[in-house]
This record gives sequence, structure tokens and C-alpha cells, in this order.
Amino acid sequence: MARNRLNKEWQEVKRNPDPDIFLDLDGDSFEQWQAVINGPQDSPYEGGRFDLKIICTANYPYAAPQVSFKTKVFHPNVNFSTGELCVDILKTDWSPAWTLQYVCRAVIALLRHAQLASSCDMFKHEPA
Repeated sequence: MARNRLNKEWQEVKRNPDPDIFLDLDGDSFEQWQAVINGPQDSPYEGGRFDLKIICTANYPYAAPQVSFKTKVFHPNVNFSTGELCVDILKTDWSPAWTLQYVCRAVIALLRHAQLASSCDMFKHEPA
């Protein structure tokens, strides 16, 4: 299932590329992808280009892909040391209807507007 779905997504990306997203296979496997996203306008990240690593398991699209920044990014929803994205859509709120291109678009939106409710643990404060 995962391989067929990812092949369809790859074909769609090639047919209809997004100007803010470069998304491609990372090698010969459909499980590992690389993406380069443009920083969103009117944000501190405008003009930047950010490399992402995307890993899909055999359970994709029923399980969310693992997405992390390869580029160092200081943001409440990104673990600075690992690049891991801390965001609900990749954890508890994943939908099989979403595609890798949608995920990249969501990451761009996240750079513009942080989701403090799902920020990485290092930014959360315990009540005194």
C-alpha cells in the first residue's frame, strides 16, 4: 500500500510542482524523501531555504511520516538538536488523506505561525 501511494504522490509532485517546495526521493527507496522548502513571506524565515528529511514507514499513509529539519532552525515546534518537528498533525492528528506535499505546506505554515500547544518539551514550562 505505502509504495503504491508514495509512487502516486511522486508522480503528482512531478506533474504539479509547488514553487515553494522541492520534494524528491532520497535515493532509490520510496520510504526516504528529501524536501527543500522556502521560508514563508512576512516571517523571520523569509528568504531562507530549509532542508527536510522525510521517512515513511510501511504503514503510510495510515501512519504519519517522520519529518525533521536537516537545516538548523530555531523555532518552538522544532527540536533544535535533532530537527524533529513537534506538531500535532504528525503525532495525534494525522490523516491518511494528507500527502507529503501537504505536510511540506503545513511546515511552511508552521514557520509563519508557531503552534505553542504542541511545542517541543524544552519550551514547555511546568506550573510552579
